[in-house]
Amino acid sequence: MSFFNIDPKLKALCDKAEQKALPSFQEIDRIAQYNSEKVLSAFIKHGVSESHFTPSTGYGYGDRGREVLDEVLAEIFCCEDALIRYNFMSGTHALTVALFGVLRPGDRMVCLTGTPYDTLHGVIGLKEGTSGSLKDFGISYEQIDLLPDGGVNYDAIPEAVTGAKVAYIQRSRGYSLHPSLFVEDIEKMVKLVRQTNPDAIIMVDNCYGEFVQEKEPTQVGADLIVGSLIKNPGGGIAPTGGYIAGKAKYVDMCAQRLSAPGVGKEVGCTLGNTRALFMGLFFSPSVVASAVKTAVFAASLCELLGYEVTPKSDEKRADIIQAICLREPKALIAFCEGVQKGAPVDSYVTPEPWDMPGYDSKVIMAAGAFTNGASIELSADAPLREPFAVWMQGGLTWQTGKVGIMLAAQSMLEKGVISL
Repeated sequence: MSFFNIDPKLKALCDKAEQKALPSFQEIDRIAQYNSEKVLSAFIKHGVSESHFTPSTGYGYGDRGREVLDEVLAEIFCCEDALIRYNFMSGTHALTVALFGVLRPGDRMVCLTGTPYDTLHGVIGLKEGTSGSLKDFGISYEQIDLLPDGGVNYDAIPEAVTGAKVAYIQRSRGYSLHPSLFVEDIEKMVKLVRQTNPDAIIMVDNCYGEFVQEKEPTQVGADLIVGSLIKNPGGGIAPTGGYIAGKAKYVDMCAQRLSAPGVGKEVGCTLGNTRALFMGLFFSPSVVASAVKTAVFAASLCELLGYEVTPKSDEKRADIIQAICLREPKALIAFCEGVQKGAPVDSYVTPEPWDMPGYDSKVIMAAGAFTNGASIELSADAPLREPFAVWMQGGLTWQTGKVGIMLAAQSMLEKGVISL
């Protein structure tokens, strides 16, 4: 019995794509097993109990659940301390708190991975007319551009970071086709920074990368890692939030920025959100595995359809993002419309390009999610600009993620942008 009207020829092609992806699935399952054991071990070690789910109000003094959740996350990421809060509105907000937390007027930050994600342009001061940026506070910014092939310019790092306060690394590709960074790449960058600037604070935007590999950047020398809970570590259960983790002294500086100087981590009521944050963190390794499988399947199918994809279906993964070069706006829009049709929420909605805040061109987004904007749930988005590539990610379950990709291809077939 079929619940979806998929063209028989396309269904056969999807079966072929899945068979082609099976060797990659085995490795994904192995990593998920390792990370699931790591998470379970941290929960047991820190004695997570039902009492830790008790809501707090007002100032939130003595909230044991909040404190233990920080300890659990720090244990998982093998670092000294963590700040995991529902108060973070987005990954960009968490990154902003971290940058303003450790930087002071007159400091300099250097991005080692080219121009960062679009939504950080206003934070840094790259976007004219934005009030309250780092630039407004006298903090200077420099970057090392990526090489023509999209790789990191490792040779330029030692000189560029000399005297810098923060060496900033973006792990994920963002809206670009350059490769995302593996933890091993970040380890190499850390060593190069330490050559000329052992005191630099090495900060990693870890969004989309958590639990894709066995190690996290804090395990190879990063001082701070930052991410969003409506991406990987929220497991599709956290309703909002983000985290900052790393060396205790820097996490404390960030906590003073999030709340108030002299107060730091001692306040912040949880209002009943702690259970969802614990539960999402617990589920995240298996949910991330489903998202990675969905990405591999999408790459495998689109390769068979003749599209360029990055990473390729048989390549190792550094994050959950899959980029597909669809070559024309019509194909891009059709793909996103199909993904939306496979969503458990708002499947009847037709996504359209719009002027999304923080972006410099119209963006189309397909995201029928239980949590608004959660990119650990199957979603696809793209700015309408050359090379008309779509960036898709997520999939709470591999089985439903697969259906979403099949419906994306069916939409392209119906719109006449592919033929079988």
